[in-house]
Amino acid sequence: MDTEWPRWEVIKQDVPTAPLQMVGSVHAADPEHALLVARHVFVRRPSAYALFVAPAEAFFMVTQEALREGGWEWEAPLHPEKPYQVYRKATHRRSMTYGELVGKVTAQSPVDAVKKALLELPGPFLALWVVPEEALFGAGESPEVRESWFEPAKAKVYRLQSYYGLVGRHPKEVKRG
Repeated sequence: MDTEWPRWEVIKQDVPTAPLQMVGSVHAADPEHALLVARHVFVRRPSAYALFVAPAEAFFMVTQEALREGGWEWEAPLHPEKPYQVYRKATHRRSMTYGELVGKVTAQSPVDAVKKALLELPGPFLALWVVPEEALFGAGESPEVRESWFEPAKAKVYRLQSYYGLVGRHPKEVKRG
C-alpha cells in the first residue's frame, strides 16, 4: 500500500514579464493542498506573480540523450488536439529553476507535443517537458487572487540568520568590546 501523497510539480512566475519556471515539487493530497504547500515552500520570501501545480505524471520529459539514443517515442493513443506548455532546461548551471516555459504547442499526445516542440521551438536544450494546460491548477490569474496570495509575503522583512547574532549579545557589541 502506497502511503505517500502524490507528487505535484510547481510552476512559478516571479514577475509579470518573467517566464513561468518549474521550481520544484511537493507532495499533496489534491490540487488545492498542493497549491497551498507550494505557496509555503516557494513563495514565502521571494516575490511571486503566479503559481501553478500539476500532477507529476502529467509531465512528459525527453532529454538530449534520449533523442540521440532513440526509444523515447511510443505509439501513444491519439486524442483530440489540446494545448501543451513546453518547458526547457538549457544549461547545467545550478539554480533554483530547472525548466523554463519556452512556448506552447497543440498536439494529440505528449509524444506528438514533443515532436512539434522540436520543430516549432528550436533552440539548445538538455531536457524538454511538455504538460497539457488542462492539468495545471493555479493561483494568480486574477488581480484579487494575486493580491491575497502573494502580497502578504512582500510585507515580511527577510533577514539572514547572521543578523540576529548570538544569544545574549549581538556580534557587533562583541567586536566593540
